[in-house]
Order: sequence, then C-alpha cells, then structure tokens
Amino acid sequence: MDRRSFIKKIGLTGAGLIAAPYILPSQRLFAKTGTRKVNHVVFCLFAGGVRNFESMQKAEGNLMPNILSGNEGISSDIIGGMEILPPRSGLALQNYGTLFKEFRYGNGPTGHFNGHTSAMTGAYTSTELNIRERPSAPTIFEYYRKHNSTSHSALNSWWISDSLGAYPALNYSKDSNYGPAYGANFLQPLSILNFNTNNFTFQGYAELAHPKEFNVSEKASINKIKAHLDGFFAGKYNGIDGGITNTDFDRDRINTFINTILTQANAGAYNNPYGLTASMNGDLYNMFIAEKVIQEFKPELLVVNMQSIDVGHTNFTEYCNNIRKADYALATLWNTIQSTPGMANDTVLIVAPEIGRNLNPNSLMDSFGRYALDHTGDQTSREIFCLMLGPTGIIRQNQTISSVAGESVDIVPTIADLLGFYDDIPLQYRQQMGRVLTEAYV
Repeated sequence: MDRRSFIKKIGLTGAGLIAAPYILPSQRLFAKTGTRKVNHVVFCLFAGGVRNFESMQKAEGNLMPNILSGNEGISSDIIGGMEILPPRSGLALQNYGTLFKEFRYGNGPTGHFNGHTSAMTGAYTSTELNIRERPSAPTIFEYYRKHNSTSHSALNSWWISDSLGAYPALNYSKDSNYGPAYGANFLQPLSILNFNTNNFTFQGYAELAHPKEFNVSEKASINKIKAHLDGFFAGKYNGIDGGITNTDFDRDRINTFINTILTQANAGAYNNPYGLTASMNGDLYNMFIAEKVIQEFKPELLVVNMQSIDVGHTNFTEYCNNIRKADYALATLWNTIQSTPGMANDTVLIVAPEIGRNLNPNSLMDSFGRYALDHTGDQTSREIFCLMLGPTGIIRQNQTISSVAGESVDIVPTIADLLGFYDDIPLQYRQQMGRVLTEAYV
C-alpha cells in the first residue's frame, strides 16, 4: 500500500471508527453522565517557578502585557536584556475571564515536580517526590478517562510537556484503581524534533517516522513510531501488563499527524513559525506544537506546560525575558482556541504556575547586576496566580480576585466539574482533593 492509499484509507474509514462506541477499560459502554459546562478544557502550567513580584505585582513593569491590563514599562535596568516581541491586538486576557491574583501552592516541598504533581492530581504530598516514580494519586487524565461521559477515544486527552525528563510520569499514577489504561496521549516535542534558535531540525526517532514511500518497509517503520507513542503506556504495572490506550486507527492518525509535522519542518515551515525577531525558546515551540494538536484533534482535555522560566536559578534577567515569552505563547494559544471550529466559545483555559520563587535572592548575579532566585520553601515560593478564561455565560468576565481564594489542588476538581464528571469520582478521592473554584463561574 503506498502513502497516498494509506492516507486515503484513514480518511475514508475515520468517521465510522470515531463514531463507534468506545468500550472503557471498566467494560462499561460509557461512564455515568454528568452535566457539562463546556466540552473542552485546556490547562496550561505557566511553569518553571514564577514569583508574584514579577508577574501579578509588576515589580519589574508589566512583563505579561498579553495577560495583564496596564502599560507599565519594563524596568530600565533590565530592559536591555529583553528581546523584542510584537504587540498583539485586542484586550489583555484577564478581560476574558477571572484572575485569581493570590493563589497558593499550599503544602509540600516547593519543587517543580511536586508542584506539577499537586496541580495535576488535585492532592498535595508532604514528601519530596522521586522523579522516576509515578504519583500515588490519580491524575486528571485518569479521572477524565474513567469517569467522563463522552470519551470515545484516547485522542480526546493529551499531555504535552517540555524535554525535562520527569514529566512523562505524570501521565498516570500508581493507583491500582486507575493506571495506564486511563492515561492520556503524551507528546514531548523536544524528543521528536530538535528546536534550535530559530531553526528546526530532526532528531531521535524522527527519521523512522517519515519513510519516503509506504512500501515493504512501511509496516516496520510505522510500528516503530507506534511503539514510541505507546511506550508511555506499556510495561509492567502492579505485576500486570500495562494497557495501551490507542486503537490501531488512532495510532495511525497520530503517526500521520507526526509525519505531517516532520514534512513541514523539513520544508522549513517551522524555522520561525511565529515570525518573531526574538529567539524561539522551548516554551514557544512547545506551545506551537500544542496548537497543532488543538487544530488536528480538538481534544476535550489538554494539559501543556512551559518550563523555560526555570533559568531563574542563575539569570534573573533571562528569567524575566522568558516570562514575557511565556505570556506571548499563552496569547497565541488562546487565539488558536478561539479560531478553531469546535473549540471556539466552548473551551475553558486555566493558567497557573506550579510554584513561586523565594523572597530573597541567591548569590548568582547576571550581567545586569541582578541576583537570581531559588525556591526553597519560604512563603513567597508558595504564592502563585491562576487565570480562568472561558465563554460568556460560563466564566465571569473581567473579574479580578485579589484575596487569597484558591490553591493549586483546586484545579483538578474544577476541571472535573467543568467537564461534568466531578460527582462520578469516588468520594474517597474527592476528599483528598481541593475544591471547585466556583468564584469564577457566572
């Protein structure tokens, strides 16, 4: 079968296969039905450790002009270290939803992996997590795939992270009632393609994913990329072989999707996809691929993280520069959501850092004479923010809550409530979560 026939076959059979009832691993035809507020939720971890002084309090000027209203200029002593980003038209994103200016990461060690885990499970842990182990509490993906009422396919849930090695472990937990059969599709763009500054080249298994012809070697090549994709679900789990969540048809769709990305990259289309004079960092490329997933699959649940801000340990000015790039990336994400049929006006976007940073700096100075910041557990390293954007009639528009009114563990139950399956989660799990952020609702 040649390449054209392969793609044609996918197109001809797609509608019928996707419409067919999907049997959940629990052997029920569908999970119980809840009342949805929207059909899509995107959760963006504005990660890497963001201190509220630089974000919400604008101590260095408005580093996030796409998120926050105001025209405060950037501090004169670091403006030379800021790369030029083009202004985007329209109102700041806080006008399209509710901004919690005093959110909290309430308990547990203030590490990046701990912060991500709490935000994605809805439960704090009091111990330093082993980055080689999966969390004990189920993730939002597992809750969604086990209890959601309309999940026909694993293609409806995606976890997209940067290249830092620990984060694939957040796809699913060690909980024996959930586990790999309920994981999301995981994509780590930097493991597929090598993003250099304004340059996009192949790396890793990419050459295996794009054979020139689908001929005798076709099946072997496709199986290799399938093995890579399914590798995040395979292996032993509590002594039992881990379940693979994608059907053959869905894996072929993913394979075709990645092949398309590789073809476009090879043609130079991704060398500078946003047309910036500033350099493309990992966060911008990570968000660009997340937008591709939105346009192709229109997922009901997408979690994507940005991590380039973590340079704050050694370089304060570059930390501020990367906050600005994350702000720009978030604006492009929102624009993509609102311009994608099926997701526009039917999506809630939730944005929050995983942790903050210390009040006092460390001893490392950048070229502008600014000291860097760690996150070793003081109160300031627990201060974060949360932004919820969504349709008028669902999410309160242009609302700012300045008091301490929420924590990172509140995000998972809020997502479950928005997608209509919160009450289907067993009580024992709901009791270890935070609460639903009803202040953001109309």
